[in-house]
Amino acid sequence: QVQLVESGGGVVQAGASLRLSCVASGRTFSRYAMGWFRQAAGKQREFVAAISWSGGRTYYTDSVKGRFTISRDNAKNTVFLQMNSLKPADMGVYYCAADDGGLGSSYARSYESWGQGTQVTVSS
Repeated sequence: QVQLVESGGGVVQAGASLRLSCVASGRTFSRYAMGWFRQAAGKQREFVAAISWSGGRTYYTDSVKGRFTISRDNAKNTVFLQMNSLKPADMGVYYCAADDGGLGSSYARSYESWGQGTQVTVSS
């Protein structure tokens, strides 16, 4: 498995931007599709975005399309989530996850490795 560490969360006002980062270690990063999920208080974890191992394919949940961008830098073992025009509904703990050999999936069960999460708080 690969070890994942997220960073970049914080407290912002609605309409602001944040950039989350997730650094991987332990295995060859480029073999993994990567995903971002989030979990709001009292709710189930939900899919946000995913990217294939090459970065050639990206996927987003409908509520973030046009506002969030997932990208990766395989040379730096890092996946990013650029979040613009943040809304209170985007608030939660954001987790990155790695899928060995996958192409990117919206299903949490597809991912073998998970980070500890980073908190995003959006005030209205």
